Amino acid sequence: MKVAAKAFSSLPKEIYIAGLTLLAIAGHLILRYAAASPPRIALLPLFGALIIGGIPLVSELAKKLFKMEFGSDLLAGVSILTAVLLAQYLVATIVVLMLSGGAALEFYAAAKACSVLDELAKRVPSIAHRREGSVLHDVKLEEIRVGDLLTVFPHEICPVDGEVLEGHGVMDEAYLTGEPYEISKTPGSKVISGAINGEQALTIRAEKLAVDSRYARIMRVMHETEQQKPRIRRLGDRLGAWYTPLALAVAGVAGFLSADAHRFLAVVVIATPCPLLLGIPTAIVGAISLSARRGIIYQKSWDLGTNCFLPHAHLR
Repeated sequence: MKVAAKAFSSLPKEIYIAGLTLLAIAGHLILRYAAASPPRIALLPLFGALIIGGIPLVSELAKKLFKMEFGSDLLAGVSILTAVLLAQYLVATIVVLMLSGGAALEFYAAAKACSVLDELAKRVPSIAHRREGSVLHDVKLEEIRVGDLLTVFPHEICPVDGEVLEGHGVMDEAYLTGEPYEISKTPGSKVISGAINGEQALTIRAEKLAVDSRYARIMRVMHETEQQKPRIRRLGDRLGAWYTPLALAVAGVAGFLSADAHRFLAVVVIATPCPLLLGIPTAIVGAISLSARRGIIYQKSWDLGTNCFLPHAHLR
């Protein structure tokens, strides 16, 4: 029970808002059309959703506005406020659902990425077998120094990058390189941290510290990118910087020329970038899910020195 309560408490408020708003819309439609309730009764679910969900979302958007951050979601906040002022509560609630639903999808995409990171973390070896003369000592990874002689037993994960000194065998590097076959290892062969040793024990010489090994670098990059916005999301925010003022100007002109505030609302709602609010997180979720099914994780390319994400590891 405590674990479940902790899991629920860690969920962002947008998920709860999206669920509440969806129920409120369904309740409103049932009360209005199925139960034929009076309007003041049928609108109660919408009022609840707007108070509980709409106010926090609009407050956050207002903070962005004060910071002069014209993101792609600002029009959604303007739509909510305008719809409430014009007593179009169903419209306002639908926009709340769209706004919170996009944030919920982004959280789901991040959770999918974190699950891959968790799988990586589970495979990090905790100890290594350092040879000192004819004796083996179990040491922590941070105690390994360049030049140390290490023994990797059958089916163990290689702790650091190094070179084989003794033994003949194979290592499974598919988890790191994507190569679908085992790589033969003989004296002089290079080994990489995170590779799975085969049936024969190997003696290797450490050529890098554990913190500088390929496996550790992958983990660092995964942790860093976990905290960053996807590039396509940042692009959407940049587009919103000029699209939002333009849309508001067009809506203002439409409302002024027609002398009808509902025209302003219509233009703002239509101009609200639904594809950006929902399409971007949906695309991210789809990409991560498809990659996970095919055993692929994504990380930055160190060799190219770019910020793009390249398929670099195969997750088994």
